[in-house]
Amino acid sequence: MPLYRDEAVVLRVHKLGEADRIVTLLTRRHGRIRAVGKGVRRTSSRYGARLEPGSHIDVQLHTRTAEPDAGRGHPRSNGLDLVTQVETVENYGAKLSCDYSAWTVAVAICETAERFTAEEGEPALRQYLLLVGALKSLARAEHDPSLILDAFLIRSMSLAGWEPALKECAVCSAPGPHAAFHIVAGGTVCANCRPPGSARPQPESLRLMSALLCSDWPVADAAPMPACREASGLIAAHLQWHLERGIRSLPLVDR
Repeated sequence: MPLYRDEAVVLRVHKLGEADRIVTLLTRRHGRIRAVGKGVRRTSSRYGARLEPGSHIDVQLHTRTAEPDAGRGHPRSNGLDLVTQVETVENYGAKLSCDYSAWTVAVAICETAERFTAEEGEPALRQYLLLVGALKSLARAEHDPSLILDAFLIRSMSLAGWEPALKECAVCSAPGPHAAFHIVAGGTVCANCRPPGSARPQPESLRLMSALLCSDWPVADAAPMPACREASGLIAAHLQWHLERGIRSLPLVDR
C-alpha cells in the first residue's frame, strides 16, 4: 500500500535541506521508522509544530516506490517515507518544555526508546506502550520525574531480556536477597559468586529497583533520596553496559 496510517511518538528530528526535516517515529504497528516532513520548517507549514520530540500523533505516510532487492527476493525501499498528514493525539513535548527536570527526562526517554528499537520497521508494541505511558505520567506529574525515568529504563531492559537480577543470584540463581551487585554479572550476586569490585548498595536501593520494575509506586514514592540516587546510578550503569554505548542525554537529567 502506498499510503498507511499509524499512531506514533516523535523521538527525534533533524534538518534536511532548507525547509524539510527527517523525523524519527516509534509507531504502534510498524515499529521505528524514519520519514521526511516536506516544508515543515516553514512558518506556513500546516503540521510542522506537531512534529516535535515528545509529540503523540496520528500520522499518515506515503511509502516510496519499492523495487526487488537483488539476491534476496523482497522489496527494497528507494528512500524514506513521506509524511502527508498529521493529527495531534497529545502534545507531551509542549507540556513538558517549561519544566527543565521533566523535559530532560522526556528527551532521555525518547533517546532510549530509539536505542531499544534498533531494527527499522520491526514492530515493537510493548516498547511503544511503555513510551506513551512514561510520557503521559510525566505530563501529569504523577511521580518524581527521575523515578519515572528509572522505571522506564529498567522496564525497557526487562523487555529486551536484560532485566537485572534482584531477587536471586545472577550467577547461580541462589534465592536472595543478596547484598552485592555486579553490573557485568547481571545484578545481585551471592557471597560465593561475588566477583571482585562488586558494589554493596543499600538494601533500600535494591527494594526501590524491584518496586520500579513491578510498578509498586507507593514503595517507590516513599524511597529516601540517597536510595533514589544510588538506584539511578545502578540502573544507568546496567543499561549502558548492555547497550555498549552511553545515552547522550542522560548526564543532562536533573537528578
